[in-house]
Amino acid sequence: MSEETIDLAEFMERVQDDKELLLELLDIFMEDFQEKRRQLGDAIEKNDVEQVKSIAHSLKGASGNISAKPLRQSCLKLEEIGKEGKLDGGQELLVTIDQQYQDLVKRIETLKEELNS
Repeated sequence: MSEETIDLAEFMERVQDDKELLLELLDIFMEDFQEKRRQLGDAIEKNDVEQVKSIAHSLKGASGNISAKPLRQSCLKLEEIGKEGKLDGGQELLVTIDQQYQDLVKRIETLKEELNS
């Protein structure tokens, strides 16, 4: 990973160093992300540009809220593709998003262990 999956310093500042809030927001993010990711895959399969744009926008915001910058950037790219009215490259971006999410989940699990010890 060339770029950190999550900017912890920024995220801690955002939650005013409240570790419980940070952990709660990460749990909510992971629950919501999985459902939205499924919907995003369906929308790309159906070539539903409006849905892709909307879901990518939502995922971009959620990723930004937890300072997951690489994931946020990929969601932004997907949203921009949707705004262009076509989904060329959408499937490839989805693969990137999936990998970034898996990297993020690993980091979150490590972070939970660190914060709970």
